[in-house]
Amino acid sequence: MFTGIVEELGEIAAREDLPDAARITVRGPVVTSDAGYGDSIAVNGVCLTVVEKRDDSFTVDVMAETLRRSSLSGLGPGSRVNLERAMPAGGRFGGHIVQGHVDGTGEVMSVSPSEHWTVVRIAMPGQLSRYLVEKGSITVDGVSLTVAALGETDQTPWFEISLIPTTLSETNLGSAAPGTVVNLEVDVIAKYVERLHPGVANAAAETVRTTVEDK
Repeated sequence: MFTGIVEELGEIAAREDLPDAARITVRGPVVTSDAGYGDSIAVNGVCLTVVEKRDDSFTVDVMAETLRRSSLSGLGPGSRVNLERAMPAGGRFGGHIVQGHVDGTGEVMSVSPSEHWTVVRIAMPGQLSRYLVEKGSITVDGVSLTVAALGETDQTPWFEISLIPTTLSETNLGSAAPGTVVNLEVDVIAKYVERLHPGVANAAAETVRTTVEDK
């Protein structure tokens, strides 16, 4: 499990495409320092398993399903990636519960900088919008963030996040421009609520829809 607090901004060092997978080497001395074979490291929010380790880099195998569901399919040598090691049992819970299981991808619609923060609007798949609420949690490229606003443009649902200077400088979201594809993981608690109490989830989804329409 992860918490969405990025430890290091790493870089894709190499990529080998296989018939039904890809083998990717990531340069990141901080997360590699104590990594071992079989350890889990989140790369742009995707939980991956270390299969090889060097002094300042590690290698992972990414199966076709993960490539299809995430933005990792578009990464190559030189791409900057957010890295986080799995949280130890006695570690500090800095963000929220992040599994590293991407639910889908979104696309940056706009970036609006201001003096002390930057507001980023991201389009999301319609089937994920029901899990988001204002002031709730969302994971974007492995970064735990708070939903600042929700809305819909031309039947495309979107959400906004406000990024402080630290997030802009320490993660790849600082270089995200309109058109950038990002990995999204919604709050797992919302998915469990829907599974256990579908009536409650449907009512919540209707409330969100009505709120968006009223805006």
